[in-house]
Formats: sequence, structure tokens, C-alpha cells
Amino acid sequence: MRIRTGLEGAAGGAVQARHVALLAAVLGLSVADTATVGAIAGPLERALSIGNTQIGLLVTASTVVAAVATLPLGALADRVDRVRLLTAAILTWSAVLLVCGAATSYPVLLGARLVLGVLVATAGPVVASLSGDLFPAAQRGRIYGLILTGELLGLGLGFVVGGEIAAAFSWRWAFWVLAAPGLLVAAAVRTGLAEPRRQARDRDRDRHRDRDRDRDLPEDDDAPAAGTPEPMTASLAAHHVRPHPGRVITDDPAQWSLWRAAGYLVTSRSVLALVVASGLGYAFLAGFRTFGVLYVQDRFGLGQASATLLVAVIGLGALLGVQLTGRLADQMSRAGNVAARPLLAAAAFGVAAVAVVPALLTPSAVLCLGLLALTAAALGGANPPLDAARLDLVHPRLWGRAEAVRTVLRQSLEAGAPLLVGYLSVHLGARTSTSSAVSGVGGTTGSGGSDTALGHTFLVLAITLPVAAALLLRTARRTYPRDVATALATPPTRRTQQTQEEHHP
Repeated sequence: MRIRTGLEGAAGGAVQARHVALLAAVLGLSVADTATVGAIAGPLERALSIGNTQIGLLVTASTVVAAVATLPLGALADRVDRVRLLTAAILTWSAVLLVCGAATSYPVLLGARLVLGVLVATAGPVVASLSGDLFPAAQRGRIYGLILTGELLGLGLGFVVGGEIAAAFSWRWAFWVLAAPGLLVAAAVRTGLAEPRRQARDRDRDRHRDRDRDRDLPEDDDAPAAGTPEPMTASLAAHHVRPHPGRVITDDPAQWSLWRAAGYLVTSRSVLALVVASGLGYAFLAGFRTFGVLYVQDRFGLGQASATLLVAVIGLGALLGVQLTGRLADQMSRAGNVAARPLLAAAAFGVAAVAVVPALLTPSAVLCLGLLALTAAALGGANPPLDAARLDLVHPRLWGRAEAVRTVLRQSLEAGAPLLVGYLSVHLGARTSTSSAVSGVGGTTGSGGSDTALGHTFLVLAITLPVAAALLLRTARRTYPRDVATALATPPTRRTQQTQEEHHP
């Protein structure tokens, strides 16, 4: 009861709390499977006679397929009933999880995960599009923090439940158990989430203009339109920030082709910078998510169950970071700081970069786990302001395709991380073992120094974090405010208004 009351208070009411819970559950399911692969990497390697490279390929291949599938799915999200599309995808990917658990060989498991990647790709653009229409712009940082909590809980579910079940029974049951929640979430989404009316920003703009007209106030055609918090609009005007004249949309973007929409989005410097920065952060996270349990097992000599629980504890740090930055970004935006969201995300990536290096180098187990928890908190904290910022930069009728383009670009960076970590760890591990044999010195663990190899590989991958921070800082200072003003300056189209009146008289 207390949890329900707290969620309603944080979300802004019972209805919004239900919407948040459903979207969070969808994101949680979409990542739980990938986390499960990382949690059961050891049992999979032993059962199927494979190595780290093949484990990395399981994640990388499904991620690449998901990235390709996201483009047409994003276009669908802008045109069809999103709730029905999401329900069908969840039901189907639950069935494919049963196939994953029944796989009798590595090729069969890889094929099933390729199909799963296509289906899970539905979640990203649909959740982003629904979030834009269901929640006010002024609350998006906080709301995204709550929704992304589901993603982190899904990771925890995959790690803990998958790892514990694999340790107690079999790796097959780790996949099968994940199918049951999918059926429940699909039913809850279909019955508890009504397809929202689109073009929330246009409605807000019309309402503000009607109010001003009733008060006989002059209207500034050059000022940014309504639909985001008024302090942000006022701050843009106070700093004389004007839109890019050539990028203001004058027709209905819902009628655009996928390629025209993608071309428009990728030529926005702020959108591109936010997507690349997000992809760099997710690349590091994907590598650690896949091999974190193996790393903790080898480094501290733990069993499957104990290592899984420790990685889940590290994930609690990410949960804390998500909640903190979402609220803080909204507060800073309401205070008139237009670039608050990318600035806060840059700070989060900076903290992660500073914390992860000593975490991987310190000989103290307690300090290592504490610093990894701080790294996870910072990486998790970068996402709510980034997700909210992307919605502010894009016209509502492009939200689905914008999320699809973001997913393709982000996952292009993210997809190679598990395979790269697996490949490098194998070769660095072999080199470590050879050096130890020549010098007569034993490895760090009984595994021949595989913990050292994974640690060094994570250090190489950590270069992505300061690069992401620097990119966001530059964007916040140079391009973000004007690109926000451009998105807000788009007038509602006659066709859009007519469509709304037909569906909502």
C-alpha cells in the first residue's frame, strides 16, 4: 500500500502512476532477457561448449538485429495503435523465450535470440512515443526516471532470478521463467493502457494561444511555442534564442516517409550528439552487463549465486541515480536553465568515468564494489535527462521514428561491446596465462588471470565515458537551446487539426 501511495505521489496521481508502472514493466521485460544471458554465461559455456566470444555474440547479434528492426517499427509507432502493437510484440517474445530455453545447440539459441531481438525492438519507440503523449513536458525528467526504474529492475530480475535459477536448476529454466511475466504484462497493457490522443504539444500550444487571444494579449510569432514548461520558454526568450528558420516544420510530419524523417533528425546536431553520448554510455553498460557476473566470480572467487547477488547490489546504485537525476533535471529546467538536461547527463558521465578506473584497479573488494555501485548510479542517472531532452528536441509526430533512429545509432555503438569484451578478454587472458607460465608466477585466480583480462578490457571500454561527457558539454553550450526553440516553433497543421477533430469531436 505504501509503495502504491508513493508511486502515485511521485507520478502525479493514480492514472499517471498506472501508466508509469505499465511502461516501466515493458522496459523491464525488454532488458531482462539480455541480463539473463550475462547471469548464466558460465552455465551456458559449460553446457554448450562455447567461450566468451560466443556469449558476446549472443548479445551483439540480437542487438544488431534489433537496431535494424527499430526503423520500420518506429514508423509504425507514429501511425498505428501503439498499445495493440506493443501487446502483440510482448506476447510473441514471451513465446520465443520458451524456444530459447529449449535450444539444444548454440546455433538454435543464436537463431532464437535473433528473432527475439526483432520483437523486443518494439519497446523502445513505442514507450518513447507513448511517454510523450501521456505526460506533461514539465515532468518528463522525473517521469522518465520512474519509467527507467523498470529497466533497472528488469536487469536485476534477469541477473538475480536468472542466476539463482540457473544455479539451483538449469540455465533452461532461467529463460522459461521469464516468459510468464510477459503474458501478465501483455494482458495488463492491453486492459490498463488506452491509446492516448497524439499531438499533446499542439493542443497545449492552441490552449495557450486561445487564452492569450481571450485576454487580448499580442502574440509573438517569433517566440517559442508552448508545450514545455513556461519557465523554459521564458528563458529562451530572455536569452533571445530564436529557432533555425530553415528547420521549422511547416507541414504534417506524420505524413513524412521514414527516410525523410530520419534525414531531418540526424541533421540536428543536438539530437545526434545526445544519441551518440547515450550510445557510448550504453556500450560500456552492455559490456559489463554481459560479463559482470563472470568478472565478479573470477576476481573474488565467488560462486554463481553469490556473484549474481553482488552484481544486483551494484545495480541498486543505478536505481538511486535514475531517481535523483530525473527530479533534479526538472527542477533545474523549471528554474530557467534550458540546457539543464544535457548538462546534468554530462556531469553523470563524468562521475562514472572518475569512479570506474579505481574500481577496476583497487585490490580492496569492498572499495571495488562501492565504486562500481557509484559508477552504476552515474550511468543510470545520465538516462532520464537524456531521454527527456530528446523529446524536447523533436516534434510529437516524429517521436516514434526519432526513437527508432536513436536506437539504430545507439545500438550501433552498443552492439559491438559484448563481442569486443569477449574477444579481448580471451586474448588478454591467454597472454596473461602465458606470461604467468613463463615467469613462474600464478594468475590472480584459478582461472588463469581471466579476472585481470576482463578488468583490463573494461578499462579500455571506459574511454567511452569521458568522451560522452565532453560531447554533451559542448552540445549544451552551443546548439541545444536553439534546437529546442526550433522544435517548439513548429505550428500545428490544418491536416493534423482536422484529424484530431475527426477522432475526438
